[in-house]
Amino acid sequence: MVHFFSQFPHCALSVIEHKHPVSISLDGKNPDSQDETCIKRDNLVSICSYKMYFLYSFLLFSVLVIVIPFYFFQRRLLRGERLYLKKRLGYELPEKRSQRKSIWIHAVSVGEVLSLQSLIQELKAKHPSEDINFSSLTNTGLRIAREKLKEADNIFFIPLDFSFVIKKYFKTYDPKLFILAESEFWPNLLRVAKKHGCPVLLINGRISERSSRRYNRFKLFAKKILNNIDLFLVQTEEDKERLERMGLDSQRIEVAGNLKAEIELPLLTENEISSLKQNLSIQEGKKVIVAGSTCKGEEELLLDAFSKAKCARSDLLLILAPRQPGRFNEVKRISENFPFLIQSRTKLSSGDEWEVLILDTIGELAQFYALSDVSFVGGSLVPWGGHNLLEPAFYRKPIFFGPFMKNFAYLAERFVQSGAARITHNQEELVEMFLMKNEKSLTEMGERAKWTLGSLKGATKKTLEAISAMIRKGEEGL
Repeated sequence: MVHFFSQFPHCALSVIEHKHPVSISLDGKNPDSQDETCIKRDNLVSICSYKMYFLYSFLLFSVLVIVIPFYFFQRRLLRGERLYLKKRLGYELPEKRSQRKSIWIHAVSVGEVLSLQSLIQELKAKHPSEDINFSSLTNTGLRIAREKLKEADNIFFIPLDFSFVIKKYFKTYDPKLFILAESEFWPNLLRVAKKHGCPVLLINGRISERSSRRYNRFKLFAKKILNNIDLFLVQTEEDKERLERMGLDSQRIEVAGNLKAEIELPLLTENEISSLKQNLSIQEGKKVIVAGSTCKGEEELLLDAFSKAKCARSDLLLILAPRQPGRFNEVKRISENFPFLIQSRTKLSSGDEWEVLILDTIGELAQFYALSDVSFVGGSLVPWGGHNLLEPAFYRKPIFFGPFMKNFAYLAERFVQSGAARITHNQEELVEMFLMKNEKSLTEMGERAKWTLGSLKGATKKTLEAISAMIRKGEEGL
C-alpha cells in the first residue's frame, strides 16, 4: 500500500531526509570523531525508520477500520461477495504439503495472474521438486489463479500488511524465494521477508512516472523499503532509470521485458468465432467494436461517438466491458440514456436484438476481442493511465486508445510507431474509429499488432533464468 506514503507527515520524514551528511549527536554534544558521528547518525536513522514503519502500520489499521464497514455494506450486503477477513489475517491457511522449502509468488489481480501463467508452467517444469505457493490480493485474482495456475501447490490471499500476520505465512511455508509481480511494494511484507532471511525478487517490475514522483517525495523511507528487494527485473529502461534516480544500486536492476507480452490465449477458429457470434445474436455482416476495460467518464464519450457514427452507418454494434464489476449496472443505466437497444451479457438470450451489449462478466474480454472488428482499450480517454493492449494484439485486431496511456506508455509508443495502434485525441477521431472507413488499413493494423507483440517476447526466459540463479545461490549458501 505504497500510496499511503503520501499521507505520512513531512515532519516525521524530514528527520531522516537530509540531502547532505551532517554531524548529529544524540546527546547534544559534538562527536569526538567522524566514526562516532556516523554511528550515531545511523542509530537515529534506524530509530526514525522504526517509527515510520510503526506510523505506516497505524495508518493502515486506521484506514481499515474506516474502510471495512463500507466494504462490508457494499460488497457483502449489496453484492453478496465475501471479504475473507479471517483468511487475510492468517487463519485457515492451507497446510504445507511437504517439508521442503517453497517458492512464494505474489500477483495483485487478474491481469498479473494471467501474465504469470507461462512462467509458472516453465518454472514447475524446470524445478519440479519445488513447491509453488501463490497469493493474490483480490477475489477475482484468486479465482482466476485457481482456474489457470494448475502448477501451483497452494493458492491463498495475500495477508494484510501487518508484521504479526505476515510472520504466520513465513513460519508456515518457509519460502526459499519470495517473488513479487509488477509494483506490489508492501512495506511490512518486504521487511519480514528480509528478517526471515528470504531473498526477494521483483519480476515484470513497473514504476510509473506518478509513482516515481511519490517515492522521491519520501526518498529515504521508500529506498529503505525497496532495499529489501534483492533483484529488480523491470519492463523497460525507463523503469530502470526511475529506480536508479531513487539511489538504488544499478547492479540490482535488470531490464527483462514485459511478461504480459508472453500472453498465450485460446486460438479460435472461424467456426468457433461464428458460433460465438451466433450465441450473442450478432448477425452476419455486422461490424463489432469492443471497448474493453472502460472507466468512469468514458462510456458517455464512447456512446456519444457511437451514436453519431450510427447515423452514417447502421451495421455497427458496440460492446462495453467496464473495468470494475461494481460498475456493470451503472454502465447499463448510462447506456439506457441513449436511443439504443441495450442488453447485458448475463441476461442475453438467443435471438435477442441489441446495439449495445454490456459485458457484465469476468474473464471473457479476451474472446470478445477475438470476435471484434475494432478494439478500443479503455482507461485512456480519462486520466486513468490506460490498460493492457496485448490481448487484442494477440488476435490481430486494430487497436485504438485515448491520449492517457501513461501506465503503458512504452507499449503504447511501440504499437503506435509500428502502425499497429492509433490514438483517438478527440470526439471526431472516436467517430472516425467507429465508422471504419478503410477496412483494408484496419486489417493491416491488426497484422502489425500481432507482429509487434511477437517482437516483445523474451521476458519469460530471462525471468526464469534469474529465478533459477537465485535458487542455486540460496542452495549454495546452505
